[in-house]
Amino acid sequence: MPLLKKKPFTLLEPPKDLKPHELVYQVRFTKEIFRNYQMYLNRINLYRQRIWSCKISGKANLTFEEALVSEKHATEKVQEIPKELVGPALHIIQYSMLSLKDLADTIAKKLHEHLFVGAELNGKKGGDICPCKIVKVLDEGTFKTQYEVAWLDKNNKVMETSVAKRDDLMWKKFPFSRNILKSFIRESTYRSAPWVLHNNLAQKHGISCDPPQELKGKVFIQDGLVICNKKRKEEAEKASGKHKKKKVEGVVVGATNMEKKGKSGTKDDQPMQDPIRYPIDDLLVQPAADDPVFTDRPSPSRDFNIQMDCVVDLLMVWDFCSSFGRMLHLWPFSLEDFENAICHKDSNLILIVETHSALLRLLIKDNSECFSALPKRSLKLKITLINWTEYLCHFIEKINIPDLSTNVTTIKRGHYGLLDVKAKLWILRELVNQVIETDLFREKLDDHVEQRQALGATRRGEALEEGRKRRQEKEKLKVEEKVEEKVDSLDNRAMEGFSVETAENYPSKLENGKHHNNNGEIAKEINEEFISAPEKNTSDKSESYHSEIAPQKMKQNIDLEVLEENIKNSSSKIGVKQLKNEKKEAVETRSKEQREEYYEREMEKLVLRTNSLGKDRNYNRYWWFRRDGRIFVESSDNKLWGYYCSKEELDALMGSLNCKGEREKALQKQLQKFYSRMCLKLQKRSKDLAQKIAAEEAVLRRSTRVRALPRENPTNAFLGYVNKWKED
Repeated sequence: MPLLKKKPFTLLEPPKDLKPHELVYQVRFTKEIFRNYQMYLNRINLYRQRIWSCKISGKANLTFEEALVSEKHATEKVQEIPKELVGPALHIIQYSMLSLKDLADTIAKKLHEHLFVGAELNGKKGGDICPCKIVKVLDEGTFKTQYEVAWLDKNNKVMETSVAKRDDLMWKKFPFSRNILKSFIRESTYRSAPWVLHNNLAQKHGISCDPPQELKGKVFIQDGLVICNKKRKEEAEKASGKHKKKKVEGVVVGATNMEKKGKSGTKDDQPMQDPIRYPIDDLLVQPAADDPVFTDRPSPSRDFNIQMDCVVDLLMVWDFCSSFGRMLHLWPFSLEDFENAICHKDSNLILIVETHSALLRLLIKDNSECFSALPKRSLKLKITLINWTEYLCHFIEKINIPDLSTNVTTIKRGHYGLLDVKAKLWILRELVNQVIETDLFREKLDDHVEQRQALGATRRGEALEEGRKRRQEKEKLKVEEKVEEKVDSLDNRAMEGFSVETAENYPSKLENGKHHNNNGEIAKEINEEFISAPEKNTSDKSESYHSEIAPQKMKQNIDLEVLEENIKNSSSKIGVKQLKNEKKEAVETRSKEQREEYYEREMEKLVLRTNSLGKDRNYNRYWWFRRDGRIFVESSDNKLWGYYCSKEELDALMGSLNCKGEREKALQKQLQKFYSRMCLKLQKRSKDLAQKIAAEEAVLRRSTRVRALPRENPTNAFLGYVNKWKED
């Protein structure tokens, strides 16, 4: 039985008052029975955690089922040990105090010298090494054991027998490895230090279960099991919190006064449960306090015009014709029109005729086996509204499906519209399956794959180029910032050295018409004036300052006004530059989004097949067909279908998904990926539906004397279908 955190685990007993016809939950690999589903889920969740270990091989970090399989394989390997060696090995194991590795080495060494009847060895004979087999053990004292051996030829046939000594015999290959021996030790014992055999195993081989003399006082037997006194005493001391000092080989070892406990304060007898790592299987997810408020999942609509078991074929045929319409030369049509056309009783409905004709034309063009028996004259004829049923009947007869062949007579009489919807879709499904196997279709698929790969390579190349440009711009900005820092430091140094004398003399340059329109040139002029200013005496400076103080103040005011005007001009230039940069970034962002939309559209044109969005917790599958807009729901048993057709239903569906579950997390990720496009499709569908209802009401409000033609009714739009891509 697997170990839970290196401790034995006990399975639950079945309920005693279980009734024969009572519905219960049973664990497949343990056969445990539960009446409560929540208890069953809790136990399954425990078994799926990687906290189990194999008792025999010692492998850890396994699930319960993996540990069971590991134990099974290890037991099979242990059974390979010869029965003659089991007894001697068990005598060595009983009450041994060695570690597992040392005990396995000791047993292997002693069993290596132990030979038994039937052992195949190599022996020395006439100076050669020859294969032999022990026939009988001859005991002639403790140290002179001899063996009667049979010498074998290349075909393992006995040539002769003789007596050989132990020193002349050697193993070809030891029957088992040390790892198998370790598994044998674990399987044969129920405790270690000392190792103690299971009672039934010891009694079977005549091994005493009484502790040896050297272990008396250290262990005792309780309920038929060996219990270590020392360990029990330490556990009692830990429980009471009293630890005494002991002397071991003259060294005083101080025991700790208090037990180390976890941060959570859990007790030793209650092992800490590892936190669950989400996502997990959806059925194992339990409600938690930190869960968001989930909305109620809306019920999907199921108002199909056809039988529920025909919805799969309807969607498959329509999606194929819509995806590969250009190859078939078939103008696309909506799913609703196709559904109404299939249910219609008209035998020569244009939409149905063109769909069959497109598939039949491709089969004839590919020289399919279905039309190999047709005469060349018929193959050259075009498929028209008059003769399309002849080609269809030939196809049905060629594929030779009994249930479909019964409809040939009805079709030949011109009553195709009277066929059952299931039969109509079955015929179309077989046509599509035949088209998929043609060489023309496979070539088209290869072209689509190549184009998708080329498109993906172009997309990745542009992304790499944009990344390179962004790195260059960052490096350029860093260089510009460094240059600006250096210029600012130079300007600061110049302004710090701008003395009163220089300030007095600088306005005179402005009088001479040396005005500068650039702030950098002004700073440079100030710096040059500061460096080239001549040294003057203090008295001259004071006199000139007092004599010219009034005009200097006026000049300084003029200078400040000029500086402020230059700063305003420069700031306005910076603002215009910033606006240009923002506009450029907006254009680049918009063009980037447009390119992404372009790539998405091109990828859709090269679609190979429609994949499901994912599954919910109950294994219901969700589908989204881009050309229809609705979100279809397929039940887990593939028997029930429904759909969501509004944005509100989509939002409610996404709000009901729990991301802690593996399936619902993946489904929500896919829904978020296509959310914006789904909303556009659903809103457009809702708008078209509202217009359709309004048009129907307008038709009903008309006078009964002036009846509208059937094609004027929006519900009969499929009657006006025209194939604009029809092959000439």
